[in-house]
Parts: sequence; C-alpha cells; structure tokens
Amino acid sequence: MDAQTPTPTPTSTPDRRRAPRGRIALAATTAAVLVAGALAFGAAARTSAADPAESALEERLQSLVDAGYPAALASVTRPDGTSIDVSVGDGDLGSDRETPENAEVRVGSNTKMFVATVVMQLIEEGAVSLDEPIETYLPGVVTGDGIDGAAITVRDLLRQTSGLPESSEVIATDPFGMQDVYISGRDLLDIALAQPATFAPGDRWEYSNTNYIVLGLLVERVSQRPLWEQIDERIVQPLELEHTYLPVPGERELRGAHVEGYHADFPGELREITDMDPAFGWAAGAVVSTPTEMNRFMQALLGGELVSEESLALMQDTVPADDPFHPDLGYGLGLQTYSLECGVVWGHGGDIPGTQTRNAVAPDGTAVTIAVTALPWAIADPADEALLLPKYELVMDALDETLCDS
Repeated sequence: MDAQTPTPTPTSTPDRRRAPRGRIALAATTAAVLVAGALAFGAAARTSAADPAESALEERLQSLVDAGYPAALASVTRPDGTSIDVSVGDGDLGSDRETPENAEVRVGSNTKMFVATVVMQLIEEGAVSLDEPIETYLPGVVTGDGIDGAAITVRDLLRQTSGLPESSEVIATDPFGMQDVYISGRDLLDIALAQPATFAPGDRWEYSNTNYIVLGLLVERVSQRPLWEQIDERIVQPLELEHTYLPVPGERELRGAHVEGYHADFPGELREITDMDPAFGWAAGAVVSTPTEMNRFMQALLGGELVSEESLALMQDTVPADDPFHPDLGYGLGLQTYSLECGVVWGHGGDIPGTQTRNAVAPDGTAVTIAVTALPWAIADPADEALLLPKYELVMDALDETLCDS
C-alpha cells in the first residue's frame, strides 16, 4: 500500500439535515430486541471489579493468551447499558506493555455489517433497489468469464449468492508483502474478475469478499461520496462512536489507543503488523473499532435505530451457510446467525492479519465482542487441522460462554 501519506481525519460537524429520517436516536432509547422484548440503551457504565461476570470473562481471555494469542480483549454490553471491559496479555510484545481496555482493533469482515447498513439505507431512500441487477448501477463493470452484472442482483451481493470469485485468494496470500501497498477498490475488483465465476448467481451460497468490494463501489457511485464518509455520516456520527472508522486512502496507523497486532510467515514466529494499509480489505474488511463500540453498533442495528423494521427483517432473511463450528449458520444481508443454548444470536465476526474478532448479540439484547491480536494460523500450523481448529474453537467458545452466561 503506498508510502507514508498525510492522513486526513474527518473533523467536520455532521449535517443533521442529511441524515435519513427516523434512524437517529442519540439519547437513551428503547428499541426492539432480536426475538422479543425491548432493548434499553443508556450511557455505558462500567460494572464494579467485584462483578463475578468480569472475573469469569478475565479467566476466559487468559485461556486465549495461554493458548498463544499475544493479547485478548473483550466487552460485554448488557441490555440496561452497563458494560464490562476486560483485557489480558501483552499489548506490545516488544515492551511487555499491558493491553489497554477497549482498545482500537481492526475488525475485519465486521465491515460487511457497516456496508450492508449503508446499502439498506440507500434502498430505503429509493436510490437503490434490492433486486435490481448491479449492471444498473455499475454498467459494464461486473463482467468476466461466466460473470454477468445483469444477472447479479444487489441482494445476491449482500447475502453472498452472486458466484463472484474471491479477490483475497490472489492479493492477501502475503500479508507482510501487502502491508505497505495501496490498491483501489476498482483494482481489487479487476483482480477478482480475472478469475471465472464460481457458480451461477443465486444457485448457492459461498463467501466472497468480492461481493462487498462491489457494494462499496455501488455506494460510492450512487452517493457520489467516498465510502468512508458514508459510514461516518450514516452510522458513526449518529451513534456518537469515537473510535470507529473506515480508514481513508493511504491511512496506515490506528488513530487512538490500540493494541499491537501480530502475524507470522511461519507459525509462532510472530511479527508486528499493526501499521498497515488495509486497502486490500476496503469495503469487505478495513473498518477499525473497539469492542464496546462494536457492541453499540450491533445493538443499534438489531434494535432498529439504523434501518427500518422492514429493512431489518430483510437483513435477517438468511440462506444456509457452510460453517464447521455451527452447522445451522445462516447468512442474511450482511448479518449471520446461529443457535446457542441461550437462543439465536446475530452478528458477523472478522479476520484480518493481526486481529481476529468474534461478536454477536444474544436474544436478550446482550452484546459481546472478543478480539485476539493474531489470527489462529499465525500461532498454529495451518496445515495441521488438529492444532489449528482448536485455536478457532477457543475464541468461539469464549464468545458462546460469555453470551449465554452474562
């Protein structure tokens, strides 16, 4: 990605007249919970250190560090607005700096929830139609071997049923090699479209980051504004999130207090990869946030603050997805769902070199986000599933236990 470039940080006062009607609730609000009941929001208040839930969460996070992750941090936000923020491990392996609570991390594919929210808002405003071909909005752009933009709808892109080939299989195989490389969204798409389609649109589900690269281009074409600005104006500012943003082109350093992320060319040989140009992820995986702010965003989305009740129902209309840990996993429009002992949960999750994030909202409205500062295959041999899969399972188990015990 490119060399050090001055980073323009958005500082303008939001123009509230531009915000879509009926989406902003800046005071404490009451919104519908996922299944039934109400979800009350207030100023997040830390629980006391004596809270047994905090001690249990700290033990779970410590087990992740003991398993080889450099650091782990998490936030639990309850329906009444109170929160628990816990961090363990080394925030910087070079200095043994403690991990700050609620630090900024790169949240990877959770970005897709943000982009899907913006697209649904544009649909509500009449600027985009869910079942319109992408060719209507990006004429001549989505084309290739077995790829026809006139046959791929916006819905197909949102729910990963387009058949578009995966871009990251080409450009993300060498994270350290891409660390300082900038690549535009259009170039990302061209790299993906040089490969043939994987199946006909609508035939089945298959995860492809390319779908959300196309959606990022759609947002920019329709709004005639950059994607980072649309996320900021439509989500970040209304929710008063202070540490959530899509990096602007050329931005490599995290803006606020953060933990260092690590990756490895060879499992266990960790190298810092915190400062990077995340352009290779862009609309599919470049957002930065904190565990607490991820929880606030998910609660607001699933509570009906950011989209209408009708739009949320569309987002939660899922197709079966393939997941080794949750056979009942369903993928909607930028949201995924699966069942735990305490009921159906909604969220997404994300992987990016340096950070793995798992997060969801439980039926009672409790939101949990857990982040570890390396990917499983940085600490375990990716060729050895007997070692690799348990590293994944540990993080998912910590999320499951925290959601259902909180």
